[in-house]
Amino acid sequence: MSQQHSAAPAPTIATVTRRRDWWRDAVIYQVYPRSFADSNGDGMGDLEGVRARLPYLRDLGVDAVWLSPFYASPQADAGYDVADYRAVDPMFGNLLDADALIRDAHALGLRIIVDLVPNHSSDQHEWFKRALAEGPGSPSRDRYHFRPGKGENGELPPNDWESIFGGPAWTRVADGEWYLHLFAPEQPDFNWEHPAVGDEFRSILRFWLDMGVDGFRIDVAHGLVKAEGLPDIGDADQLKLLGNDVMPFFDQDGVHEVYRQWRHVLDEYSPSLRPGVPPERIFVAEAWTPTVERTAHYVRPDELHQAFNFQYLSTDWDAKELRAVIDRTLEAMRPVGAPATWVLSNHDVTRHATRFANPPGLGTQIRTAGDRDLGLRRARAATLLMLALPGSAYVYQGEELGLPDVVDLPDEVRQDPAYFRGAGQDGFRDGCRVPIPWTREGSSYGFGGGGSWLPQPAGWGELSVEAQTGVAGSTLELYRAALSTRRAQPDLGAGDAVEWLRAPEGVLAFRRGEFVCVANTSGESVTVPAYGRVLLASGELTEADGEAKVPADTTVWWTTA
Repeated sequence: MSQQHSAAPAPTIATVTRRRDWWRDAVIYQVYPRSFADSNGDGMGDLEGVRARLPYLRDLGVDAVWLSPFYASPQADAGYDVADYRAVDPMFGNLLDADALIRDAHALGLRIIVDLVPNHSSDQHEWFKRALAEGPGSPSRDRYHFRPGKGENGELPPNDWESIFGGPAWTRVADGEWYLHLFAPEQPDFNWEHPAVGDEFRSILRFWLDMGVDGFRIDVAHGLVKAEGLPDIGDADQLKLLGNDVMPFFDQDGVHEVYRQWRHVLDEYSPSLRPGVPPERIFVAEAWTPTVERTAHYVRPDELHQAFNFQYLSTDWDAKELRAVIDRTLEAMRPVGAPATWVLSNHDVTRHATRFANPPGLGTQIRTAGDRDLGLRRARAATLLMLALPGSAYVYQGEELGLPDVVDLPDEVRQDPAYFRGAGQDGFRDGCRVPIPWTREGSSYGFGGGGSWLPQPAGWGELSVEAQTGVAGSTLELYRAALSTRRAQPDLGAGDAVEWLRAPEGVLAFRRGEFVCVANTSGESVTVPAYGRVLLASGELTEADGEAKVPADTTVWWTTA
């Protein structure tokens, strides 16, 4: 039997304000603004579009909304190249729109988390333009990583570092010096050894906190500090001295002093200084680290609140592998007192409905559609498993509709800068960024009054919010029921442990108080004890004589109460 529940009543602002440590069990919904909702028909999503759809997110049952960058930007990397951290790009609106969005969200009981990009700026940032104009040896150049080149005439890059987007991590300017960019050439890296950089970002934090935001997601949180001397990766002896078994441009211990200083700023605003704004602002780190144990360093009590669990996101749909990463995550977070986080999709990876539709081991960027029915079954099951685990969960826009990646976009419409670099990342992130469908009909399926900046596939309307709302068994209603049930069950949400139960091979089974979760990854039906009353299931199951037959790629929630 398939169980569905209506969404729980939306919390009032008073309820939200009284609730401390909200982030320990929060479900946070990522909005990629250019692909969420377009209010003016120009084909690009905007802040007014997000604002108009806030009631949908409240009714979905999430606690907070994380907005990908909407700052003033030339858009060389979809807004992750920021020219002005205190301005909204005109394509998204203006500061009044941002203020109205934040106020409306709070009135609906939702919190707002904004993206912050501290590793690099745009090459159109005033600081960088001044550095270019003032030339070698100028104080302005010290705010970035400018270096003379190697070779007889300085014609070779200063070291052997490669850009994450492919090609050298250095670009030469007209006067002969080179500047460092771990991503696109339009994204020069800040030099965090320079005190002006730290001063500027603490000021930026206060600017947005004064606007009323509830937290920050920190882009490339592991990349701010580079190894002293910028050694070659090929210099094995020098790298050995650095320790940590990491690249010299990622996860350096020096980043933690930056975040300790930031935490002091954030704590000044908790409880909130602005009427109507919920207390306890938070930091969330995008920190790609070699191990979960290294990730835990970012969430020590005097640093950040959460860090994305990319080890979990990268795990295949396999019970043994999933149990191992769950155990390691909970064990790593327990000593620092931080909640685990769980995430399956975001704007940088192939949606999990498509990842799970393909054979395991292909990574997080996949170019083929695979078996879409299989992928959707597994995605639904993976979602219920994720939402049953202790801690906080992240949902990427459109996954509640079961959206797959659009893998067959024409080359001429792609905009991912990594796609054009020829190496490094695969450059297929556009597939998970296609604007989401709201209605069955229309030129952009309700995304806006015109077209969309990336083409939506035929049949997208059948996956829309309109097509799934009120339909028993739809993926949207499964998410609504899951989030409502999660909020209502006292044993779900925050915590730091699970009690594993005996289960057939390929099956995960665990207990949390009076709650039991069973996830079948085995590829065939299995029989398990009927643990009590079924709360929710991602697919059909049958029960008889105290046993339950759980189909392949299905997760079931029970209560023993």
